[in-house]
Amino acid sequence: MAEPVRILIDTDPGIDDALAILLALASPEVQVEGISVVFGNCAVDQGVRNALAVLDLVHAPQIPVARGMERPLVQPLLLAPETHGDTGLGYARLPEPTRQPDPRHGMDLIIETARSAPGEITLVALGPLTNLAMALRREPRLVHWLRRVIIMGGAIRHQGNTTPLAEFNVYCDPHAAHIVYHSGLPITLVPLDVTYQVVLKPEHVNYLLSFESPVAQFIADATRFYMEFHDAYQQIEGCVINDPLALAVAFAPDLVGTEAHFVDVDISGGVSMGKTFADFYRMTGKSSNMEVALTVDHARFINLFVERMAYLCRSIPA
Repeated sequence: MAEPVRILIDTDPGIDDALAILLALASPEVQVEGISVVFGNCAVDQGVRNALAVLDLVHAPQIPVARGMERPLVQPLLLAPETHGDTGLGYARLPEPTRQPDPRHGMDLIIETARSAPGEITLVALGPLTNLAMALRREPRLVHWLRRVIIMGGAIRHQGNTTPLAEFNVYCDPHAAHIVYHSGLPITLVPLDVTYQVVLKPEHVNYLLSFESPVAQFIADATRFYMEFHDAYQQIEGCVINDPLALAVAFAPDLVGTEAHFVDVDISGGVSMGKTFADFYRMTGKSSNMEVALTVDHARFINLFVERMAYLCRSIPA
């Protein structure tokens, strides 16, 4: 078996972020070097608690969790309690974490980890890009140190989920996204175009509950809130698990089909603020700056995700 991919997870631990962390811990193809937390689905301090509590749930306390940026660079702070609940984890209630977060700032965790292993670390960004943008401003050499950056964000040909045009992670801090998109980092973008094709359904959760594990109960309690949101606001039966798909691309890139494009984000204000767009017809004459996932093997991914969660449930019985 090949050496595991060494990853950093930059996240705003809401429901699907927590599921992505669980997927990483259930996947021998990756080794999680650290977790940096940013505002987004919930306030940053709540996000730190959530990340630590999820690690405790699966007995993985050795991974450093660092508190990052608590607000956007320019825009007003936007959180998502209507989507992820007041704590960020829906109806799930986890015990208080057994340890304190890493004393470093989230952007320093990113910089120091990448500097210690240049060309070896893949950063999986699952929330607003404020931590990464600030890390780039502090240490421009980060562009050369990171092996790859996988970003869950944007809506290219898909409608937005926060405004009619904009996806949540990018809309929360479009100026940070603008910095990252134009940084020269080797980026793979995983937008709503593909993530909205991966839906976790009640029957998947019921299958996991058959294992009588605290992991299954957490997934059920967290996703029940998420499913209620999707049903009420988007007429989707089940819930879209955006972040686990982006995480999976770190170790199974063939789950998605990508195209190289010049991609930008609107920071001019108005109705399209935060809209991520691709220059499909090469109208700007600019070279591509990232790979964009536009197709996905959704059935294969859902099967992989459910089986990895079942593995965790079997490993941690009630």
